[in-house]
Amino acid sequence: MKIRKFLIISAALFALGSTKLFAADPIEYQNYDLDLLLHEISEPMAPVITEDYIIFTADPKYRYAGIAFDFEDYQIIHPFQILSQTDENEKKTRWHMFYCYERKHEFTSLKYRLILDGLWTTDPLNPNKVYDDNVNLYFSKVEVPDGVKIYTNTKKDDKVHFIYKGESGQKIHLGGTFTNWDPWIYQLNETSPGLYELDLPLASGKYYYNYYIGLTPVLDNTNPEKIYTNDGRSASVIVVD
Repeated sequence: MKIRKFLIISAALFALGSTKLFAADPIEYQNYDLDLLLHEISEPMAPVITEDYIIFTADPKYRYAGIAFDFEDYQIIHPFQILSQTDENEKKTRWHMFYCYERKHEFTSLKYRLILDGLWTTDPLNPNKVYDDNVNLYFSKVEVPDGVKIYTNTKKDDKVHFIYKGESGQKIHLGGTFTNWDPWIYQLNETSPGLYELDLPLASGKYYYNYYIGLTPVLDNTNPEKIYTNDGRSASVIVVD
């Protein structure tokens, strides 16, 4: 009954605004690859599993969101952060709340509960729940299969892997400083409905680029690195090592 007592007492204290929060060592959220992963999640959803992280999200309508795990006996509450999207007019919009668990432990599943505006609850975005008779509570559960990935623009085999997500049936081109902004040289392949990909060999350096639908430039919405050039051009930025 230890867990149950802790949950009840913590919920009561949280409602009074006196719960003390403990956070694990922070992840470097400015990490380029992790930022790409976060920006590929366009809306709150069930946990996203990658080789390195499990990313939990919550609706931005909540003022506060936190998460507690079974392997810590639910005694540490990890606060979510807010991911904001900035448009070309520098206007920020709350996109979703998130917490990234770095996969340092060797297990294939974990149980957790969320704290949403002071209320302990299961994850409303995760349909996988289990009931614990010992504490008379439901817990959300994540199964961790091997080899699960989501797409990112990364360098592999001396090529940069570009991706674009949008409507199916489009012709998506890629142009940038490496094409002298010619939008017709490279066309992405639609590898599944709405997912377009292209592997491009690029030498080390910094490049500006956009995707093109016809002659209309489109920023890479999976890449948070952007720049506004002196001639008024908005472009995504990638650095190739």
